[in-house]
Amino acid sequence: QVQLVESGGGLVQVGGSLRLSCAASGRTSSTYTVGWFRQAPGKEREFVAAITWTGMLSYGDSVKGRFTISRDNIKNTVDLQMNGLKPEDTAAYYCAARESSSIRTHTDYYYYWGQGTQVTVSS
Repeated sequence: QVQLVESGGGLVQVGGSLRLSCAASGRTSSTYTVGWFRQAPGKEREFVAAITWTGMLSYGDSVKGRFTISRDNIKNTVDLQMNGLKPEDTAAYYCAARESSSIRTHTDYYYYWGQGTQVTVSS
């Protein structure tokens, strides 16, 4: 079992920044691929970014150039730095992990999920 806990959400104005963090515990392994997803009310869960244990990255089209994902394999944390926030970034943000070294952008490929942290961008 792997437990994931997100932190760092909150309320921010348009153009502002937030840094989310995902802490993993339990049967953790640095070879996991970790992804961030988000879900706004009434919408499907959307891929935001992912990172493999070797540092391979992938970003959703809507966040490219604004968000940066990083990981610390010693601390078992994965961070999501969000800059230039827009009202459409408002959502619950979830981190997820899969036992593979390859990146996938669909929720079906991720077995472990955190409880989520809310990000609200006000205009």
